[in-house]
Amino acid sequence: MEQAFSEDLGTAGDLTTNALVDEWRTATGVVVFKSAGRVAGLALAEAAFRFRDRRVRFEPKTSDGADLDEGAEAAVVSGPARSILAAERVALNFLGRMSGIATATRELVRVVAGTGARISDTRKTTPGMRAWEKDAVRVGGGVNHRMGLWDAVLIKDNHLALVGSPAGAVRMARDGTGGEVPVIVEVSALAELDEVAAAGPDVILLDNMTLGQMSEAVRRVGGRVTLEASGGVSPANVRRVAETGVDIISTGWVTHSAPVVDVSLRLSGA
Repeated sequence: MEQAFSEDLGTAGDLTTNALVDEWRTATGVVVFKSAGRVAGLALAEAAFRFRDRRVRFEPKTSDGADLDEGAEAAVVSGPARSILAAERVALNFLGRMSGIATATRELVRVVAGTGARISDTRKTTPGMRAWEKDAVRVGGGVNHRMGLWDAVLIKDNHLALVGSPAGAVRMARDGTGGEVPVIVEVSALAELDEVAAAGPDVILLDNMTLGQMSEAVRRVGGRVTLEASGGVSPANVRRVAETGVDIISTGWVTHSAPVVDVSLRLSGA
């Protein structure tokens, strides 16, 4: 939070507000969704306003997970006018960003409804904001992949370039972690599938496979191992991917390319 304000206020502070608004002035305003979307990040927006000035009051009119129409009010903000204006952009950036992720996730979840596939995020998140962005994915109805390098093993192509066999890498990972964390292994060719499944990973990640290859992988594995589709997933193709029968669809799109929900603050004097 401190870094977010530092880049916005610099060392001189809010020059415009300080020149125009008396220090004693108070104000009240409403946070408005200028585009429809799913709410996420209200607590983060409140934290931004109150980080700037503990006297600012932030009163939500809805809750995370609610779906708001264009023009709907999400919160009321009141307190010292200078503090509200200094915190406005940081707070709204957080709220719009998290709500955009939740909205994008909600849409993918809606598109795959009835297939049994779950929508998952990836580690393609904004540095320093991963926990908040992954929370927004959950608010949108998705599930979280590993939070970082520390809570699961994910054997990818660059690991395999160094250690060789995917099946052998699974066994090494089990031995190296004592079997205490999930082991996920990336497979890019059907020729590797049977041997990898026999090695006993928790999840096999089908990397950039065609729809036909994914369907064949589902048939071969027969439910013995969780199958995850990844690579090139978008709103345009996610339903077809889900219909192959995979269990999880992971996509970085929901965090790195989700459109931001347009949020504004409408202020009045008090």
